[in-house]
Amino acid sequence: MFNEKIQAKLESCEKYQKFAVYRDKILALSNDSLEKTIAIALSLCFVCAILVSMAAVALKPLQHENKAFDMKKNILDVAGLLNADTDVSAEFAQLIEAKLVDMETGNYVEDKDVENYDQRKAAKDPAQSVDIPVKKDIASIKRKAKISKIYLVKDGDKIKSIILPVHGYGLWSTMYGFLAVNADGQTVQSINFYDQAETPGLGGEVVNPVWRALWKDKKIYSESGDVALGLIKGNVDTSKADAVYKVDGLAGATLTSAGVTNLIKYWMSNEGFAPYLAKVRTGG
Repeated sequence: MFNEKIQAKLESCEKYQKFAVYRDKILALSNDSLEKTIAIALSLCFVCAILVSMAAVALKPLQHENKAFDMKKNILDVAGLLNADTDVSAEFAQLIEAKLVDMETGNYVEDKDVENYDQRKAAKDPAQSVDIPVKKDIASIKRKAKISKIYLVKDGDKIKSIILPVHGYGLWSTMYGFLAVNADGQTVQSINFYDQAETPGLGGEVVNPVWRALWKDKKIYSESGDVALGLIKGNVDTSKADAVYKVDGLAGATLTSAGVTNLIKYWMSNEGFAPYLAKVRTGG
């Protein structure tokens, strides 16, 4: 079926029709002709280029669909709602509500298309983003979108948890992930990095379920309101009072660990989601 569609598009292409005429002229030449050899090689390159470009266009909708499906899976995963038999689309539609948040005020934005908003694209658009001053850019991301897309995990009419997009630079890459926070705006439920290129077995352990489980029930803000959550070198001493703000560092991955700490401190600060989470904690 796919080949038939490609063939139909080729036959309707004006450039291909002109090429067909040229091809017939080439085939009429002698097989020993240097001109024919060169022409056939060039023609083959031309046809392959057309096929590749048309295949890319034909597959683009499927690529977008797969990307959206994968994002839904990651959101359900960090929300603790993904199982082997989960109907991802149905579960997402029933339990997850996407919202847009103004990063400066912490208020919801109601006059934009939530479904089609792409925060990563917006961060590259000068009209939809702002430069981050070097002194404040501890996550090394340079620009941030003015509006962020967050996800509310619903339990009937109540909000069970909030999923916040976070990203920052590690050792080799910008790590993109989600931080799931309970409805109190203070307690971590989970973390998940869905796009990163850190060293496998070292910094790449940010996707290890065992390490991710260490984040559950950790607190973001200290009693004074500062961002206290972060990774430490080695293992957390659970007997200490501040253990609730600390997560085990990644063994052999000092820079990746620092990167995770920095992106948490940035996105949970007033530069990030602090204004929004403050409203959540006060019922605003």
